[in-house]
Amino acid sequence: MRRTLPSLNALAAFEAAGRLGRMTDAANELAVTHSAISRQVKALEADLGAKLFEGPRSGLRLTTSGQALLGELTESFNRIKRAVRTITDDKTGPLDVSVLGTFTMRWLIPRLHRFQKTHSGVEVRLSSSDQPVDFARSSFDVAIRVGAGEWPRDAVVTPLFDEQIGPVCAPSLLRRHVIRSPKDLEGAPLLHTRTRPHAWRDWATRADCRLKSVSGQHFEHFYFLLEAAIAGLGVAVAPFQLVEEDLRTRRLVAPLGFVPSGNAYVALRRQGRLHKASVFVAWLKSEVAANRRAN
Repeated sequence: MRRTLPSLNALAAFEAAGRLGRMTDAANELAVTHSAISRQVKALEADLGAKLFEGPRSGLRLTTSGQALLGELTESFNRIKRAVRTITDDKTGPLDVSVLGTFTMRWLIPRLHRFQKTHSGVEVRLSSSDQPVDFARSSFDVAIRVGAGEWPRDAVVTPLFDEQIGPVCAPSLLRRHVIRSPKDLEGAPLLHTRTRPHAWRDWATRADCRLKSVSGQHFEHFYFLLEAAIAGLGVAVAPFQLVEEDLRTRRLVAPLGFVPSGNAYVALRRQGRLHKASVFVAWLKSEVAANRRAN
């Protein structure tokens, strides 16, 4: 006789606890009590005849069996969510969007009120990520990424705009370091970010110039880099589209202009009948077009 599956509630409790790392967080996500999660996990362990967690309550760790089960469960639950979404998708409800962090803060959020005004029934839930998109393993509906065109085959790809990059700095820095040509950068403090470690060399190649040295201060995140440039700490290489408002308000200047980086920003969405995702991507395109007309 074929053995039946364990309780789906128990599997869901274990998956949430394993993914989040704490039973308290799993309880909050599933809207149950901590003791309910603990009971479900113990029942699942008894049913499977295998320990899934080990260590003290304050520092639970997944066992080898727990790790193997968690990976399969997370992917399976994501598949169930996607399957349900494809037949229940309508014009309202949540829309999960994965976006690059700096793009979220400097381009998307300042415009998002216009989408919400015309699509008040759609709850846009943003998450920050620059990881490769894998719709088979993820639960989001739309992703915005920048790259050179190697996109997942199972995604509907909508180009937004080509990226233009160039050195930017605070106007006050130009009073200390005159920058009229790439050679003048040699005497200026150059800023770097770990998310784009080769930005200066890439810009020099695209601008057909040579920099003797690209040493300078490093920042963990791109947003920190731009804030440092605005504060007058140095010169940073930045995409025009992410500093456009700063240039307009003269918080930043671009003494050497911008050149194509070879990358493009795109919106990726799942294939299939996903009305909210299609509407959101169409709105992104309209915002890009409106901004282009305004300039």
